[in-house]
Amino acid sequence: MKRISVILLSATLVFGVSTISPTETDAAAKKFNNCTELNKTYKGGVAKAANIKNKGGKTKFTPFVSKEIYDANIKSDRDKDGIACER
Repeated sequence: MKRISVILLSATLVFGVSTISPTETDAAAKKFNNCTELNKTYKGGVAKAANIKNKGGKTKFTPFVSKEIYDANIKSDRDKDGIACER
C-alpha cells in the first residue's frame, strides 16, 4: 500500500511540474513604438542587467530588469547606458 502511494505521489509531481504555464520571460519580448508607450508599462524604463547605472543623472523610478525586453527596445536607449526610457 505504501509503495502505491509513493508511485501515485511521484506521478502527480511529475505531471504537475510539466503543466506549469509559461512565464513572462518565456513569451516574446514586447516591442514598443516609443518611450511613452514603454513607460506606461514600465515606469522606470527597462534595464538590460541589474548592475547597470544610469548615466543621465537622478531618476524618479527604478527600471525593470529584462535583457529580452531591453534588446527588443534597444533603439529607445539614446544615451547607450543600458537602460531604455529611464525616468
